[in-house]
Amino acid sequence: MALLLDPTTPTAEAETTDVRAAAAAMGRPIEVVTASTNREIDTAFATLVQKRIDALLVALDVLFSTRRVQLVTLTNYHRLPAIYGLRDPIEIGGLMSYGPDYRDQYRQTGIYIGRILKGEKPSEMPVMRPTKFELVINLQTARTLGIGVPPQLLAIADEVIE
Repeated sequence: MALLLDPTTPTAEAETTDVRAAAAAMGRPIEVVTASTNREIDTAFATLVQKRIDALLVALDVLFSTRRVQLVTLTNYHRLPAIYGLRDPIEIGGLMSYGPDYRDQYRQTGIYIGRILKGEKPSEMPVMRPTKFELVINLQTARTLGIGVPPQLLAIADEVIE
């Protein structure tokens, strides 16, 4: 398994620590591969292929969000199952995502704006974190990659793209 991470992201060190701890808890080694530019993404994939990585976790990052077409193209070309932190790559052919439900976050933002417009001071309002997460699976991509998705996983998915 591997984690693709942008090392320039402020949370990169914490993410690396958390992912390494989770992999260790599962008794699995994990390779951390970094990229902070479009060209480095291509280089990172060459490393993943060379190391014969079986699965990829793509960190939630602005660069990776804007380069989602490049990432989905590379993962599918190399037949590398990948999970993303946003649903956008799945809608264009990525395999799977698990992350914050942005529709719910937009709703929460609207509530916050309403409170501010009614006179509440933003500095006195608590910081909100995502509370609703979604699992999205692209079955067509799974079939293309030759991956069987267990019925138990499909049953708990928030959305299955045929």
